[in-house]
Amino acid sequence: MSVDFLLEIFKERQNAEAIVWQDRVYTYDWLLNRFGYWQKKIAAKGLSPGTVVILEADFSPNAIALFLALTDRRCILVPLIESPQAKRTKIISTAQGEIAFTIDKGDDVTIAPLANQATHPIYRQLRRAQHPGLVIFSSGSTGESKGGVHDLLWLLDKVKARRPGVRTISFLLYDHIGGVNTMLYTLSNGGCLVTVKERSPDEVLSAIEKYRVELLSTSPTFINLVLLSEAYRRHDLSSLKRVQYGTEPMLESTLQRFNQLFPQIKLQQTYGLSEAGILRSKSKASDSLWVKLGGEGFQTRVVDGILQIKAKSAILGYLNAPSPFTDDGWLNTEDAVEVDGEYLKILGRKSELINVGGEKVYPAEVESVIKELATVADVTVFGEQNPITGHIVCADVLPACELDDARQKEFIAELKRHCRARLQNYKVPVKVKLVAEQQYSARLKKIRR
Repeated sequence: MSVDFLLEIFKERQNAEAIVWQDRVYTYDWLLNRFGYWQKKIAAKGLSPGTVVILEADFSPNAIALFLALTDRRCILVPLIESPQAKRTKIISTAQGEIAFTIDKGDDVTIAPLANQATHPIYRQLRRAQHPGLVIFSSGSTGESKGGVHDLLWLLDKVKARRPGVRTISFLLYDHIGGVNTMLYTLSNGGCLVTVKERSPDEVLSAIEKYRVELLSTSPTFINLVLLSEAYRRHDLSSLKRVQYGTEPMLESTLQRFNQLFPQIKLQQTYGLSEAGILRSKSKASDSLWVKLGGEGFQTRVVDGILQIKAKSAILGYLNAPSPFTDDGWLNTEDAVEVDGEYLKILGRKSELINVGGEKVYPAEVESVIKELATVADVTVFGEQNPITGHIVCADVLPACELDDARQKEFIAELKRHCRARLQNYKVPVKVKLVAEQQYSARLKKIRR
């Protein structure tokens, strides 16, 4: 069975804490028994290997046990979080979901057949190999959500090497490749997965304090929210040993401030894609944006300044989009990078690049400079079309305090002076708009126009 190695760990760690959910602790013995319960339930339902299963949930005890039992049955899993009805319907249709398991906020499970027949060629490929599958949909922030199909055996293979078990927050979502990786990594090492009711600074830091969490995998946007809210002053974070960040570019000014406040916490940049899984990474230092990527099963190369990856754990393909692979089998990440020997610096998505008269501007660089100002709470930089230069640089800025009309003009003038002193002229924002709230999504990633 594909999850045999996990079951052996569960037996070995029977009395240890496996999951914390809604302030209740579940042991590995409970998880092992629940896995057995769902094995029998799935068999009784007549689910055959290769069935496409919509698994609508957030991290909960049943959601975790069901994920493993369906994997063991060699089903094709489509994790789905609570979404607007139109998006939910679109994902289920695109994924050709044949049955839905919906887990509510009380961890109760509803099972309903769906009027689809899953005939996609990639599904047939998984069925021939008798392998479980995993479909991860992109966020759709730059267009339609794309459904990438993984051979789940390759993702499981990545977590077979035993490492120390740690107490970890399940911050990244259930339908996110990083969320799945956090769950599998934690359980495969006999650690404890601590869930949270909401992903707010106080809720997350309170859970870290209460359950002595050692590892937090999160986004740069959330780290900025922690700094802005000063929630760290209200909670004991002495157990926290490592913070991993990824999913979007980190601002150097944010990274350095966090490192100054918490020199005892190791900061580690991670890199992963829905299409390839999470690569092993090593930051040059806690306050450095330079990172070494790769590890067993991964190769990297840079072509015309864009990172490309070859990975055993890469998707078999998309359900609803052309292949993202080059003719020689490399995945084009669309992420622009700088190279320094073995280390890379992730500059941002190629699609976010602002072209000013032929000069390249990456938003994260400008945002980092603006965030150096104590008067700035948050900033989002983006490009706007211009008939002369192609684009101009624009910035939506959230001031750290409320400003009257006169002070707003002074604030914008000070911001531009600071930018001119630190950046080349073409990178200085031409338009600055003051906003009343931060610009980030439900996934705690910065929203760019």
